[in-house]
Amino acid sequence: MNTHVPPVAGGERVGSGKREPLRAALVTASYAPDFERCRLLCETADRHVTGITHHYILVEGRDVPLFRQLESSKRTVVDERDLLPGWLRAFDDPLSGFRRRIWLSLRTQPLRGWHVQQLRRIGIAAHAAEDMLVFCDSDVAFLKPFDVSRFRRSGKTRLFRRDGALLGGGLDEHRVWSTNAASALGLKPGIGDGHDYITTLIAWDRPTVQAMCRRIEEITGRHWVAALGRARRFSECLTYGRYVDDITGGKGHFHDSQEFCRVQWDGKPMSDAEFRTFVERMSPTEVAIGIQSFIGTDIARIRRLVAGG
Repeated sequence: MNTHVPPVAGGERVGSGKREPLRAALVTASYAPDFERCRLLCETADRHVTGITHHYILVEGRDVPLFRQLESSKRTVVDERDLLPGWLRAFDDPLSGFRRRIWLSLRTQPLRGWHVQQLRRIGIAAHAAEDMLVFCDSDVAFLKPFDVSRFRRSGKTRLFRRDGALLGGGLDEHRVWSTNAASALGLKPGIGDGHDYITTLIAWDRPTVQAMCRRIEEITGRHWVAALGRARRFSECLTYGRYVDDITGGKGHFHDSQEFCRVQWDGKPMSDAEFRTFVERMSPTEVAIGIQSFIGTDIARIRRLVAGG
């Protein structure tokens, strides 16, 4: 099956000695329980985001018909089977009473949906034609105008980085992910300089992602999906960040620690007043909010409040 749609030009890049359009894609990995959240993301992105040529929504095969409702001339739903190797397959998990999905293969440990969403985000680099990939979770809503040119500076792509954040207390899981990224990339064991690269609303250079995958396969002798899936505890953001900084020396990138999205990572559902306070406390650089779906805040309430109700 072929779900790729050729991109439309926009922005600028350098090529063959002349200025050519820089093409940037918005990329969202999602699944059926987040469909209405993803719909709100699409609506607010269409209203506020400029500079993108296409929006890819990456989902499991059985979710494709549902998400097709969100397609447009600039938005395509992509089946994960077009992105990941056929030997990684999804099943209903009997250990969860068949409520959850599990991805199994002989080459990886059992993987959950959040693992596979990360793999999809890496996999899209081999199928999209845009130069820059801007990642946005499906539980994000844009509240202010945002042009993706903010991810570019003097021909370089913005790499979100919190310098030395892993050297202090907390973020134990991030340190594990960084260590596993080092192993996959053939780096010295450990967290290196201890930088953290994880946040919501980030950009990657697509050719760099492809080079990262080749590096992983050369180092491990395995398909990049198998290499990451064997460790199971991995982060696509930390793997990309460490590749850029520790392998390429930051080539083609500039660093920035400013957040573009204000996120409620955990806690209880907010009251209407708490939601309004949450929005009012957005920093000047933040243009979107993210309310993690597992918190349980009703999407109808979020939609009403985002609309100013």
